[in-house]
Amino acid sequence: MTQPIDLYFWPTPNGWKVSIALHEFDLPYTLHLVDIGAGDQFKPDFLAISPNNRMPAIVDPDGPDGAPIAIFESGAILQYLARKTGRFYGSTERERIAVDQWLMWQMGGVGPMAGQAHHFLKYAPAMDPPNDLPYAKDRYRNEVARLYGVLDRQLAHNRYVAGDFYSIADMSLWGWVSLWEGQEQTLDDKPNLARWLDEVGARQGVQAGRALRADLRGDFRKDKDAQNMLFKTKT
Repeated sequence: MTQPIDLYFWPTPNGWKVSIALHEFDLPYTLHLVDIGAGDQFKPDFLAISPNNRMPAIVDPDGPDGAPIAIFESGAILQYLARKTGRFYGSTERERIAVDQWLMWQMGGVGPMAGQAHHFLKYAPAMDPPNDLPYAKDRYRNEVARLYGVLDRQLAHNRYVAGDFYSIADMSLWGWVSLWEGQEQTLDDKPNLARWLDEVGARQGVQAGRALRADLRGDFRKDKDAQNMLFKTKT
């Protein structure tokens, strides 16, 4: 019997990557909440698993050669789970290369840029004192729009991100892209992206992963202590 994977998680777009994946892979897991607004990510026990003080992270008691393994970085976790199960990673080397390049594109582009857009559009103006920075807002809003244009063009010729098969690349992107309104984006000129969002969002595993402890999603604009913990506004 497969032993449950320990999932260290908070309901954010990066956290959703792995919660969605565990449901899509149909792998049992035990949930450990990492309250990033309270500073749980800096606790020694968590740092032993994720030295970059970021969630999500996992511990698989049935790792390589049957020995436990701890893994941090959401993209690395997705690749590990895909290799472990032999699913959602394509069926040929060309397909796996396509999955990897779009997964890296999400990790190096969409995630960081959309995260900065959220920060400067939503959180920075609500800080004390306010940091309402038009240049930063325009820079990240425009870069997210450019990236979503790239994705829309890719999806014009492919059902899913890496081709005509659903993969971990889709899992990595969906949570971030689903928050397009908060990033001040439009889908009016991106019909392929809108179609993909709806299709992937209708999957049972995606819905279950997205719903995991959704009740804990708060508005950090109203919580100065959480802002200090997340953004280190005070020393």
